[in-house]
Amino acid sequence: MIQFYFLSILFNGLTGYILSIEQKEDEDSLEGGIKLSFRNGTFRLVLGVLTIVTGLLKLLSSTRGDIPVIGDIVPAIVGLGAGFILIFEYYNTRSALNTEKSEKLALFLEHNKRWMGFIALASAALHFLFPSVLFL
Repeated sequence: MIQFYFLSILFNGLTGYILSIEQKEDEDSLEGGIKLSFRNGTFRLVLGVLTIVTGLLKLLSSTRGDIPVIGDIVPAIVGLGAGFILIFEYYNTRSALNTEKSEKLALFLEHNKRWMGFIALASAALHFLFPSVLFL
């Protein structure tokens, strides 16, 4: 469906942008004094959930003339991974229970989330520019 195609590009691009930037406290305002807060936990949680749901739906649906499942595999998997990172960060900051496994996973995701952001941005851009290419 074309709607999921659009949502995949939108959510992968936005999630990729959020994961790839490292904002400081003073860097998140525009010239007019409008405050952008991509650090808001609730916003990141909702975006992560929407990105994962869109990734799952991209696996289940295909656009006209495309091969089911395989046709949109890269944007779907990237969306699942990027959404998972946002949700895990939300969970990790709110959780009082920290196990050794969750600390290792958090450390791994912290070191690699920028790369996942760049991959999500590239996936969104390629998915937008080349709509009929297999795997994109």
